[in-house]
Amino acid sequence: MERIIFYILAFIMIFFAIKAVSSRKMLRSVIYLLFVLIGISGIYFMVDYSFLAAVQLAVYAGGVIVLIIFSVMLVHHIELKLDATSLKQRIIAATLSVVGILLTLYAIFTYQFSPAENSIIIEVEDIGRGLLSVDDGGYILPFEVISVILVAVMIGAIVIAKGKKLEQ
Repeated sequence: MERIIFYILAFIMIFFAIKAVSSRKMLRSVIYLLFVLIGISGIYFMVDYSFLAAVQLAVYAGGVIVLIIFSVMLVHHIELKLDATSLKQRIIAATLSVVGILLTLYAIFTYQFSPAENSIIIEVEDIGRGLLSVDDGGYILPFEVISVILVAVMIGAIVIAKGKKLEQ
């Protein structure tokens, strides 16, 4: 049963990833990307990484997609159609994609995978303490730097959206 669910999720992610990069409407591409990110969180739930799946849903599928939608709505018209790519660009992109897929498949099939035994159970509380620790191995400084960068990005988005109004 797990294998069937995995294949369904994989098919959904591949289908919507192709739709996201091939759609000419910006808003539809963002919504297709949302379905890809939800599929990734489904894979995380399948392998019992519930914390990572919840973070995937909250941060990426929730926050980032909403931020992208607001950016599209502020900067462009909601039904903006993207420029059509030339045949030369499509051939280059298809060639690079096929080469990337072949390299990935070669790496997967030639690597000698060994089963990993994970007997350590990590609680969400331990993850939180590790992320917000000021000791060695703590991530409080990168966490704060990222928050400052996100504020700067939001201010930049506001400045770009207002554009000519600020010049007057």
